[in-house]
Amino acid sequence: MRVIFAGTPEFARVALAQLHSAGFEIPLVLSQPDRPAGRGMKLQASAVKQWAQTQSITVAQPRSLRLDGKYPEDAAAARAAIEAAEADVMVVAAYGLILPQWVLDMPRLGCLNIHASLLPRWRGAAPIHRAIEAGDLQTGVTIMQMDAGLDTGDMLLVESLAINATDTTGTLHDRLAALGGQMVVQALNLAGSGQLQPVRQPPEGVSYAHKIEKAEAAVDWTQPVAVVDRHVRAMTPFPGASTQLGPDTLKLWQCKIDSCSRPPDMREGQILSANADGVRVVCRDGVLVLTELQRAGGKRLGSADFLRGFALAPGMLFGK
Repeated sequence: MRVIFAGTPEFARVALAQLHSAGFEIPLVLSQPDRPAGRGMKLQASAVKQWAQTQSITVAQPRSLRLDGKYPEDAAAARAAIEAAEADVMVVAAYGLILPQWVLDMPRLGCLNIHASLLPRWRGAAPIHRAIEAGDLQTGVTIMQMDAGLDTGDMLLVESLAINATDTTGTLHDRLAALGGQMVVQALNLAGSGQLQPVRQPPEGVSYAHKIEKAEAAVDWTQPVAVVDRHVRAMTPFPGASTQLGPDTLKLWQCKIDSCSRPPDMREGQILSANADGVRVVCRDGVLVLTELQRAGGKRLGSADFLRGFALAPGMLFGK
């Protein structure tokens, strides 16, 4: 079976590698254009492009696939490449471009999407972040037959995965990426023998995982401690939860809920104690222990090392 693959970040690279290992012929990969990244803001190829190049797979990077859009020449060149690939199916994973109808219609078996949620919950751009943030106990992967809507297509395969109490977006991402790669291989094998059974998404339970904005990083210490804990875990590793201490912005990377109750005479965001075991901070109904922090321009450090270079003391107030 000939497969065109469209994807950009590490989540997609894992699936591409799985398809390649399973023996599928991949004549063409689509990925987002190179972007400036890092402290030097040098152009950097996507994880998918970098991997495809190691396997000498042709990579196309159109800025748009809309033939009547802002970059019609990019779309026309991509169309020619897709036609020349003569693929049976296109697999899409976190690509980042909207696929117009001409793309959806071109492969014989259409376009299959690897979506990191149990649809119809968390349609959209950030399903992993939003599942942790909302306190969901489970999530999963849906292999979906793409249509013109936003993650509205028929479900082909669905598998669930438990969300652990210590999961961050990063750790959950890695487990879902591995599961997605396994499932799309299974889906293509079933498609090749005509055994896939499409199931319509139910109208109940629809929710949208809107894109994560950097402005969401700030911790609101007036929230319940469980909500703050989930926020820190959901924002790790991107964009990273943060809090203000006077003029300084601190990133918060790891935390845990303390067993003690909230002192009634302290304000939300106030530091209760700061030592090698962590920085204990008052929330609405409890205490959160920060165990890994980072100052602007510094490294991520455990609380003991962090406190050697940045003074925190009981009574100081975060969020101001």
